[in-house]
Amino acid sequence: MILIRNIRLETHEGEDLLQLRAAEKLKLRREDLTSFRIVRKSLDARKKADIHWVCSVAVSVKNGEDRLLKKNSGDILPYTAPRYDIPSLCKDVPRPVVVGFGPAGMFAALVLAKAGARPLVLERGLSAPERKDAIDLYRAGGALDERANVQFGEGGAGTFSDGKLNTGIRDSRLHWVLEQFFVHGAPEHVTWDAKPHIGTDVLIGIVQNFRREILSLGGEIRFGHQMTGFRSKAGKLAAVTVRSGEGEYDIPCEALVLAIGHSARDTFEMLHEAGVPMERKPFSMGVRIEHRQRDIDTAQYGSPRGDLPPADYSLNVHLPDGSSAYTFCMCPGGEVFAAASEQGGVVTNGMSRSARDGENANAALLVTLHTEDFPGEGVLAGMYWQRQIEQAAFRFGGGNALAPAQLAGDFLCGRRSSGPAGIQPTYRPGVIWGSIRDVLPERITSVLQQAIPALGKKLKGFDSPEAVLTAPETRSSSPVRILRGEDLSSSVFGLYPCGEGAGYAGGISSAAVDGMRCAEAVLRRYTDGSRAETR
Repeated sequence: MILIRNIRLETHEGEDLLQLRAAEKLKLRREDLTSFRIVRKSLDARKKADIHWVCSVAVSVKNGEDRLLKKNSGDILPYTAPRYDIPSLCKDVPRPVVVGFGPAGMFAALVLAKAGARPLVLERGLSAPERKDAIDLYRAGGALDERANVQFGEGGAGTFSDGKLNTGIRDSRLHWVLEQFFVHGAPEHVTWDAKPHIGTDVLIGIVQNFRREILSLGGEIRFGHQMTGFRSKAGKLAAVTVRSGEGEYDIPCEALVLAIGHSARDTFEMLHEAGVPMERKPFSMGVRIEHRQRDIDTAQYGSPRGDLPPADYSLNVHLPDGSSAYTFCMCPGGEVFAAASEQGGVVTNGMSRSARDGENANAALLVTLHTEDFPGEGVLAGMYWQRQIEQAAFRFGGGNALAPAQLAGDFLCGRRSSGPAGIQPTYRPGVIWGSIRDVLPERITSVLQQAIPALGKKLKGFDSPEAVLTAPETRSSSPVRILRGEDLSSSVFGLYPCGEGAGYAGGISSAAVDGMRCAEAVLRRYTDGSRAETR
């Protein structure tokens, strides 16, 4: 096949023109192309007077590909479609266990199931439909369900977010990850968009489709079943203890993918007490910041967006005192979402639907925190710091799920806020106005005080006095790393720490890739040294 890069599309033009333009670049007729696929599509908005799409496509031609490649250069290159091969097990093997059914656990289970290993998945939370019902009730002012919330349950925390699939890692497994989301119900454009996203409304169905395939391949998924302990023998994993609504039971197990997510605090405590090696890890905390989406559109595009998608942004700043702040998980046309998983705490996150058609834009505005910043000396000090802040926010809201909120202008001037100034906060069940300094430590607020004006110089209007700051954003990543060796196993052989919770990923796609890598490590134990290959 031939890769053709830098094909231009105007913002009002559709992908149906790409095949014709690819043929024109090769100086061929459209009918000379025997196959065609879009490889990448990105928006070039560097010049506001000349915003356009830039695309890459792969084609096959009837004959003469070698001649065309020799004749052309630069934007016309040979292309080999990425392929991911999973070994098929030729014998029955001890059933591997996957703990957690977020992106890491889901893709680990999918690879194991496709290999014929019949994985058993233990998910402490509930199924996606049950999660949605519980979350809707919580956002309407009802009680928090610790089994079914934004952090726990089918699909993990990513299900109730923007569903962004872009990532900063470079791994050839990523193409297979995107393909699998498409195969299981995502729109095809996620396989080629430079910034692919799905949206919560679509993701809820997709994660159930992953579950159905794993079950069809001989896997088993037990919702409401939480790993509470394990046993080892001679340094090797031997069994896990599980708690369900019917009580506790043991499962013999010699290979376990530990994909618990970044909020399984009781599991972190259990692993630490059991002597599983862990270390403190830098992470970030801060607030959610909301603007009008139309103001972000104008700042990024120079005018109302018209045919363009809702504008996003990704900002960072390094301050003179050595501290830093950045935006994360930006949700165009989205909502600030209630994301607590423990009684007595308030947590914020961001969510948007596939259409991204809400009035507001929001993003996490986070301060980078180093291990020496953590109060306390223990491995889990960062985790306990998160909890302390979340509980302070709960008390600030009067002992319910109301989130502390403050206008950016009031925050910068040191005034308490008493209400909105044009931008209505989207957090439900609601906010309580005041000062976020009553909730967040000075280590965070002092950096935000400097960062907001600095980021306003990078994106016009980011420091608008009307912008709403909602606190706290504490669950951006895991505050611990569960150590593993080159074979991806913990020092307890057969225990494979995995994904975002174990400290090896930072988003849906990177967690999925790490889940695949850990599944491959399990399969290598049973395939006489052969391994899953990516090429």
